[in-house]
Amino acid sequence: MFLRHDAKRRKGVKARFGSPAVPQSNNYMRVRHQNDNAEAIVAAVIEAMEAVKGKEIVTLDLREITTAVTDYFVICHAPSKTQVDALADKVEDLVFEKTHAKPYHVEGRENTEWILIDFVDVVVHIFLESKREFYKLEELWADAERIVKQNED
Repeated sequence: MFLRHDAKRRKGVKARFGSPAVPQSNNYMRVRHQNDNAEAIVAAVIEAMEAVKGKEIVTLDLREITTAVTDYFVICHAPSKTQVDALADKVEDLVFEKTHAKPYHVEGRENTEWILIDFVDVVVHIFLESKREFYKLEELWADAERIVKQNED
């Protein structure tokens, strides 16, 4: 059996040549439905996006999709990187203020073209307009129930 050099140092981890090191317990897996307040988080996210003028706000309800790793996606876009960053800041602040939930993980702050804020049961995607058109996340999850928030512009 060949061990990866980094696997030797970590307790409880085994790896074979060509396979990633995987912890030997199920504790590393995220579990859906960790919060009873997923709907409150979604409402706070939408309120934050509206406050900073997020465009084309869409909520995807993924609860009926067994392979989904979360219950909801909330997606919007903005025309500039500055606004993408402002949207992410407002989402984090308002969700904490209203529900006391902190993100499990945040990605994309470095380039601010696609910021992902993970609240476990709710994952927020804030795109730069061109990146949203390119990745077409809503089309990838076409089986999900789609709830569109109409902008009042």
